[in-house]
Amino acid sequence: MALFNWSDRYSVHVKAMDDQHKHLIGILNNLHEAMMKGQGQTVTGPLLAELVEYTGTHFAAEERIMEGAKFPTLAAHRAHHHDLTRQVEDFVAHYNRGEAALNVNLLNFLRDWLNNHILKEDKEYSPWLNEHGVH
Repeated sequence: MALFNWSDRYSVHVKAMDDQHKHLIGILNNLHEAMMKGQGQTVTGPLLAELVEYTGTHFAAEERIMEGAKFPTLAAHRAHHHDLTRQVEDFVAHYNRGEAALNVNLLNFLRDWLNNHILKEDKEYSPWLNEHGVH
């Protein structure tokens, strides 16, 4: 069973961003599946690292699109990205040092983090980008 299911309510009506959000959700679901199978560090460690790396790639792409469309609150959005990235990187560092376990609470945090980011911060740029020709 997936931890996070994509639905149209998550669409920001920018195909590239929707595709990247779906990819992030896929990584999170793979991480959940690996954890539920008890596959430990051999699978979960690399998947967690992939989630962090792809999140950085996604945030950079999102910021480039917003910059190109002169999105008026780009600085605030960029600050959200920075804060979210730092939170997850801190957890990964603790996990990699053996100081924290990958558990349902972490997966729920990651799911809620991604869910809230898409539905709140990302939905704010959707109308602006669409009005400025980005679909």
